[in-house]
Amino acid sequence: MRLIFLYGLPATGKHTIAQHLATLTGYKLFHNHLAVDLLLSVFDFGTQPFVELREQIWLSVFEQAAATNLPGLIFTFAPERTVRPTFIPATLDILAHHHATVDFIELTCPLPELKQRLDNPSRQRFQKLTSTTLFDQLHADGVFDASHMPTPRLTVDTSLHTPEAAAEAIAQALGL
Repeated sequence: MRLIFLYGLPATGKHTIAQHLATLTGYKLFHNHLAVDLLLSVFDFGTQPFVELREQIWLSVFEQAAATNLPGLIFTFAPERTVRPTFIPATLDILAHHHATVDFIELTCPLPELKQRLDNPSRQRFQKLTSTTLFDQLHADGVFDASHMPTPRLTVDTSLHTPEAAAEAIAQALGL
């Protein structure tokens, strides 16, 4: 199995690009908010049960997808402070155990454009961050630190590409 691990700040276009990439590749899309929104129905964001169950869900899906020889899986992820530092190493261990691979793809976007995207109606379908004020506060507090992420195979500035073109660039860079 091949895991395409799309990551970046909120509103960089991860979900939209992942949808186009899924169409291009035939890979399944497991986006972050499937687990997050499920758990928010019971637990507050960042609480111990939320953090532990979110990671358990993510890792269980990776494990089962790799164990059943799913050809590929696309995962969207926003690095932030409540994700435990063991998550990425655990992901890599699970994939290595099943002889699966992972490609980290970083999506970026200049902050002024990103802030304009925060209130896009498509973000309200899931319980995504939509407040510019809250984003500014979290960003200033270092909540979105991605310094622990592995070096990406590719970085795409989503302000320079349509979502379709960004997905095509990713597929091309990965030889898909």
